[in-house]
Amino acid sequence: MADYAHPEALVSTDWVDEHKGEDNVVLVEVDVDTNAYSEGHVPGAIGWDWNTQLCDTVQRDIISKENLEKLLGAAGISADTTIVLYGDNNNWFAAWAFWQLKMYGHQDVRIMNGGRKKWLAEGREVSTDTPTPGVTNYTASAVDNSLRAFLSDVKSILPVNGTALVDVRSPDEFSGKLLSPPGLPETCQRGGHIPGASSIPWGKACNEDGTFKSADELRELYASHGVTSDKNIIAYCRIGERSSHSWYVLKYLLGFENVRNYDGSWTEWGNLVGAAIETGEER
Repeated sequence: MADYAHPEALVSTDWVDEHKGEDNVVLVEVDVDTNAYSEGHVPGAIGWDWNTQLCDTVQRDIISKENLEKLLGAAGISADTTIVLYGDNNNWFAAWAFWQLKMYGHQDVRIMNGGRKKWLAEGREVSTDTPTPGVTNYTASAVDNSLRAFLSDVKSILPVNGTALVDVRSPDEFSGKLLSPPGLPETCQRGGHIPGASSIPWGKACNEDGTFKSADELRELYASHGVTSDKNIIAYCRIGERSSHSWYVLKYLLGFENVRNYDGSWTEWGNLVGAAIETGEER
């Protein structure tokens, strides 16, 4: 991990096994399958539900500052706590949680490399016990929207040189053959991609065991599509969770400075009246 720009933002399963249970380390599992946590998790880990706890349940938005403070306080987290996130699907929603925690200013947030998949594949201990941490009084920073792209930002980036729009969905979603991955409900009226976007599926950043590829491999992957550190980059997917994974790769593993996650993503653009789209495979 030493070759990554921010190796402190990533920990191994060995590190987690060694440090789980320490007072200043809180492990959090965030899964696409919200039932997975109850089936067995890293001992001592708490579980967050992405579609009820890590979003605004009234309007489509990220979690509010007030609700984040309640969520972290209930987990026994303080400003100096080391939060280690992991989950299924190679850490999709762990990255989603990481992105939001960084938006609200938590300093020490890390992802367990390989996520739930690697932990289970290694035959490590799991537990069905739900921890009951002591409650803290957590105070978050004001939201940092420089890490987030809105619709107006995406519209303005399209004709500008020195920018890159990264579509991290599957090739079939990019081409318009699929509106969303099988079994996932949030969808759109039209398939395709935002004009000018490059297709770089999030999974290309990972090895077979769920761990991230090396810094050199990642740099080569993005550079082959013209996505380099000097560009102003916006990543998007369908609802923002897969693109937060690619955002993490670009910003924390490769150290690119100007990277934002467009969480409105295709469910916003693909339903937008009058918005231009393109279909077909990348040329």
